[in-house]
Amino acid sequence: MKEGNLNFDNYKVGSFYDELFNEFGLARSASQALIEQINAISPNDLRRKQKAAELALHQLGITFSVYGDKKGTEKIFPFDIIPRVIPANEWKHIEKGLKQRIESLNLFVHDIYHEKKILKDKLIPADLILSSKCYLKECEGLNPPRNIWIHITGTDLVRDTDGVFYVLEDNLRCPSGVSYVLENRAILKRTFPQSFAAMNVRRVADYPDHLYDTLRYLAPDHIEQPKIVVLTPGIYNSAYFEHAYLAQQMGVTLAQGSDLVVIDDELMLRTTKGFEKVDVVYRRIDDDFLDPDVFRPDSLLGIKGIINAYRKGNIALANAPGNGIADDKAVYAYVPQIIKYYLGEEPILPNVETYICEDKKQRDYVLNHLDKLVVKAVNQSGGYGMLIGPRSTQAQREEFADKITANPRDYIAQPTLSLSRCPTIIGDDIEGRHVDIRPYILYGKSIFVLPGGLTRVALVKDSLVVNSSQGGGSKDTWVLEDDGVSK
Repeated sequence: MKEGNLNFDNYKVGSFYDELFNEFGLARSASQALIEQINAISPNDLRRKQKAAELALHQLGITFSVYGDKKGTEKIFPFDIIPRVIPANEWKHIEKGLKQRIESLNLFVHDIYHEKKILKDKLIPADLILSSKCYLKECEGLNPPRNIWIHITGTDLVRDTDGVFYVLEDNLRCPSGVSYVLENRAILKRTFPQSFAAMNVRRVADYPDHLYDTLRYLAPDHIEQPKIVVLTPGIYNSAYFEHAYLAQQMGVTLAQGSDLVVIDDELMLRTTKGFEKVDVVYRRIDDDFLDPDVFRPDSLLGIKGIINAYRKGNIALANAPGNGIADDKAVYAYVPQIIKYYLGEEPILPNVETYICEDKKQRDYVLNHLDKLVVKAVNQSGGYGMLIGPRSTQAQREEFADKITANPRDYIAQPTLSLSRCPTIIGDDIEGRHVDIRPYILYGKSIFVLPGGLTRVALVKDSLVVNSSQGGGSKDTWVLEDDGVSK
């Protein structure tokens, strides 16, 4: 078998921030033990470890779906065995910033559907909120259990060349990917056991326990053992594996809309022994499909009457319907002001500078600098509806200029960031590839941030798009413990 250059001897850091090496090509202190172990492994053995990890993920059936892909529905999510390492002090800063962000966004959503004080005080243009496709008039006056709207969040972070972590976007509706975090970790613990133990990596395996506790907290106090259901659209959803995985890990029921029915404003699960009352639903279907009586009448995925049962306090929904208003990409630009308004604090984690195309002055700037900016459609995800200016053609820029001019509310623009890179096995070499990270935050009795998250990697050379649907893969994320105890 060809030995190749599968080591760090010829690894080039380049002009980007590297997660494992400093600008001089020397291992960062936090990643020293990992680098030493990988360098001690022969290229053939490292290649075998990578193949073994891929085989393990394949056997576990860890897949995702790419809609419209004619080659087949299911794909194995690519995985690279060289982990990303985050020192304890950096993580403490990230964790504090994420807790601040989620607390303020929760207050914002509640205000928007009740008093609308932030709009009356003109900190955010009222039309920006009320014209958003994510603003659901049907949710006005709703009071979710414990006044928590945002229970499960996946916040995307990127690190620029300055070494600073920036929030790229908030995912508050049905964020996915945490199952990959858990399975990636199980495989990496077996791949690099010595480094894992020596570096005191914080555990992630207890996420399902924290998720269960979050959901259980939403049930009324008098119900000791609430019935919890994970609501899935079914096997053809891109994240179905995750829905089934989390239900199994929590020991709760996985159900589709057809398994549930509302009777006398109570949500009931059909079982072989009759109907069983449901107390909490972790829903993995979008707002529009949740209740055909309230939203889309043609929906076959949701449950008729569930919103009325929710209004009457007979069921808890996580995440709460309507909270997508806080992850509208145009609203994202105002999150620093939202934090100051509700908490009286300066943002701990900065936003990326953002231009709102609905604002004429900002729109004119965007239209004149399309070759330098990243343009995003405010309500699309997965790397779709996006223009990366420096990598675009004149024809693509002209197409986006027409779209922006026709529907300016639907677009924002941001500077093109030089995302940090992490060493990645590419064929017979180790090369730098751009990465982001999605930590997961749970808001129940308190706010819990999973130590680490899903590091996504752009496997295509020089690509800045890390989404799985666009050819990206993932890595394990090692957050280091500061008490000397490995979990």
